[in-house]
Amino acid sequence: MKTVYTNVNILNGTKDMVLQENMMLTVENGKIVSIEEAKDTTANNIIDLQGRYLIPGLINLHIHTPGTGFPKKRESDSTKLAKFIMSNKLLQQIGKMICRSALKTELLSGTTTVRTVGGLGHFDSQLRDEINNGKSIGPRVLSCDSAVTIPGGHMEGSVAYGAHSIEEFEKFIEDNARANVDWIKLMITGGVLDAKVRGEPGEVKMTAEQVKACCDKAHSLGLKVCAHVESTKGIVIALENGVNTIEHGAAMNDEIIELFKQKDAALVCTISPAIPLAKFDPTISKATEIVLYNSEVLLEGILSGTKKCLENGIPVGLGTDTVCPFITHYDMWRELEYFHKLVKVSRNYALHTGTLINASILGIENETGSIEVGKSADFIVVDENPLTFGFSTIRKPYLVHFKDQQYLQPKIKKNEICERELDNYLASL
Repeated sequence: MKTVYTNVNILNGTKDMVLQENMMLTVENGKIVSIEEAKDTTANNIIDLQGRYLIPGLINLHIHTPGTGFPKKRESDSTKLAKFIMSNKLLQQIGKMICRSALKTELLSGTTTVRTVGGLGHFDSQLRDEINNGKSIGPRVLSCDSAVTIPGGHMEGSVAYGAHSIEEFEKFIEDNARANVDWIKLMITGGVLDAKVRGEPGEVKMTAEQVKACCDKAHSLGLKVCAHVESTKGIVIALENGVNTIEHGAAMNDEIIELFKQKDAALVCTISPAIPLAKFDPTISKATEIVLYNSEVLLEGILSGTKKCLENGIPVGLGTDTVCPFITHYDMWRELEYFHKLVKVSRNYALHTGTLINASILGIENETGSIEVGKSADFIVVDENPLTFGFSTIRKPYLVHFKDQQYLQPKIKKNEICERELDNYLASL
């Protein structure tokens, strides 16, 4: 069916976007077929948006589907929980239901494309196919399925598999390729929550030889590689041996910038997960002294590394690292606001990054990421201009449109503690 959206102001997501006022956008068969000044029309299905604002659907480059991100009353062992969920078919169905709910929440919050970067088994690819076949509600999904690391590496046993040899690394990647994943994810360094020493949030776990073997195998199968990296040394190992996107990041030097350029690689900035652990009162975040210290180191490294990449023309994308503590499936807008306020980019550029640049990093910029004729009808309608009033205008979308599906004033279950603490932090900036 052809649908005409009229009396709407458009921010199209392109680099040099300017507000297009009083416009009319026509959608047919899930595609944008025309964008023009509002005028009288004889179309049957006309929706008057009454001067609201239309922006591209957000793209989140870094999520994990198994969980909500809601703070827990007590800590749990994610490895034991993952093994329990995967122990029989009934529990696997429950686990998949949790992941399915996560993807639905992403879409209804205005995120129309996600890349999953470490999950339970092959759930993410299976759910991607469900969504594509119309059997489930969710965004466009580019999946990695389970990540790979070494035994004892970051998230090993939960959303990552620990390989013991080069041959086992290669077999794992071949198995993921047979499941039709879109990317391969490596856990090259440790993280904040598993660091044992102050000042070392990104201890290198995988060797250069292991990283090269994984990248060579993935590339031979036509798959790009993203990698969890939270140290300068880890970034060098990753880039030298073929990783396509560095996830998170750290402090960078000129040698690293040159490697980014030589390898045509990109950085995926994830400010959101470091905020609660570095900036919240430990009685709320439950961060230990080591976690608090290392989170501050990581946050500063992410911010400084991101700024250096931008200064040198390195592509930088955005992701939330949902489901780290306090990082939910409905808060991609916060990552854009952090990018604006902490990296000091304009809101125009932040919106451009969270849409079209992110699409370019995924290689789908001809399909989505901006409001242009011929592209997928992936957009959000909000009550106020996010470039004027901030990205919090996205937190309650008036309408979310994805391909040929329309969701009017979608309802999302939110966590009061997350909302309060994250809002308080943003208000302090």
